[in-house]
Amino acid sequence: MDGTTRLRTLLAGPSSAPVAEPVTVTVARVVRPDQREAFERWAASALAMASSFPGNLGATLLHPGEGSSEYHLVYRFADDDSLAGWERSPERRTLLAELAEMVDEERYARVAGLDSFFTRPAAPGPRWRLTVLTIAAVFAITSLLQLVVMPHLASWPLEARLLLSATVVVTGMGHVVMPALTRVFAGWLRPRRD
Repeated sequence: MDGTTRLRTLLAGPSSAPVAEPVTVTVARVVRPDQREAFERWAASALAMASSFPGNLGATLLHPGEGSSEYHLVYRFADDDSLAGWERSPERRTLLAELAEMVDEERYARVAGLDSFFTRPAAPGPRWRLTVLTIAAVFAITSLLQLVVMPHLASWPLEARLLLSATVVVTGMGHVVMPALTRVFAGWLRPRRD
C-alpha cells in the first residue's frame, strides 16, 4: 500500500457515521427593569439545572451592559442529542413557564461544531489570552505529531504528510483541545470585572 492509499484509508476512518460536535446555544432575554432580581434568581436556578444534564459542557449568565436590560444565557452541550435532552425536558418547560412576567423579548441562537470555535464568545476577555491559549494548543498538537507520528511516515509524499498534519491540527483543535482548554482556563480567559 503506497503513502497516498494509506492516507485515504486513514482519512476515511472505520465508519462514515457523522461525528458528534459540541453545540452552543445563546438565549438573549430583555428583562423588565422591575424584574431583574427575580430574573437573576431564575437564571441561577436554570443554569444549575442545565449544568446537571448529561453532556453539558458549561452554562453561564452574561449580565447586561450599562443602559441595557438584555441578559444572555449561554449553554454548551457535547452534541445535538445532549442539547435536545435539555431542551425537551420537563424541568426546562417548568422553568420557562416562570418567565412570562419577567421578560419582554427573547432571541435564540445556536452554533455547532467548528463554528463555535471560530465565533467570538458573547463576553470575551482580552483577545490576547485566547491567542496565547490557541498558540499553546497548536504547538502541543504539532509537536506531538512531529515527534510521535511523522517519523513513521517519512516515505509518504510531502503533500500527504502536510494534509495529515492540517487534518489532525484542525480536528484536534475544534473537537478536543480547544473545548477542553476553554473549560479549564475559563476564569483566566474571561476574568470577572468586580
